[in-house]
Amino acid sequence: MRRFEYDRAAAPEQAATSASTKDAAFIAGGTNLLDLMKLEIETPIKLVDITRLDLQQVESTDDGGLRIGTLVTNSDLAAHPDIIANYPVLARAILAGATGQLRNRATTGGNFLQRTRCYYFYQTDSACNKREPGTGCPAINGENRTLAILGTSDACIAQHPSDMAVAMRLLDAKIETVKADGSTRTIAVKDFYCLPKDTPHIENVLERGELITHVILPAPIKGVHTYDKVRDRASYAFALVSCAAVVDADDNGTLKTVRLAFGGIGTEPWRNEEVEALLTDTDGNIDIITQAADLLLSDAKGNGQNDFKIPLTRRLLKQVIQRALAGEGA
Repeated sequence: MRRFEYDRAAAPEQAATSASTKDAAFIAGGTNLLDLMKLEIETPIKLVDITRLDLQQVESTDDGGLRIGTLVTNSDLAAHPDIIANYPVLARAILAGATGQLRNRATTGGNFLQRTRCYYFYQTDSACNKREPGTGCPAINGENRTLAILGTSDACIAQHPSDMAVAMRLLDAKIETVKADGSTRTIAVKDFYCLPKDTPHIENVLERGELITHVILPAPIKGVHTYDKVRDRASYAFALVSCAAVVDADDNGTLKTVRLAFGGIGTEPWRNEEVEALLTDTDGNIDIITQAADLLLSDAKGNGQNDFKIPLTRRLLKQVIQRALAGEGA
């Protein structure tokens, strides 16, 4: 690990200003960053410690939602009574990720900023456009079993790794930030991530020094909340395909609310609202589910080893809708 300067911030604005210099980074839980520094994938010359900031609360909002501080740990968020009662899909998604020890350290804001687990990104003697722009993407014709099939480009097929962010995308969460000049802004999660295109090293819309301070959840959504995660082993593994869902049907079995967000298949948490609209006000029969899957996967592209994700996503979508119609959660 290379030498770096250390600065402990006393206020969000100070943290943003301190981190606005080139090659500076925020550190809180450090569950991903420290690994990347040890491997010299990330080499910040300054770390700005934000762990002393007063951003560790979960508060109610006037419209019935929640405002979550960026330093709330994954464990605390998943165990919060309001999350369990009103946003169980989020609690389940968080608990499906990592180990208890990591969740005890990992923070809400940091979870959004996880880097991909693509093999080539972590293999520093390999080319990788995300790590070193312009060097190429050997994953396209190489080891790509875990990688994305949606939102990819000729420059990158790396999958987004977060479980929490998939549920946040489903719930229409928003991210509050403070910039280096002291100004603030609110960013919808749907607008937060950048598709790789020809700049896969640019993963989100944050400016240099911009600090996530809070995450806003709107009022709860009525329906059956589920989070299904298909992975190589029962725990401590990233998703091959996952689906966060809130589905509600009336007494006649007609789907009135359909929200679906997918992990493991996209270069960002993947949600297609046209698919949701197609399923809404139907009885969720197999023909309409097939049409919805066709629409969801119309632009999907496998690269050999990850081709199986296309039929697997179809089966998972069918399972989620049919189980919700039966009134079953997961």
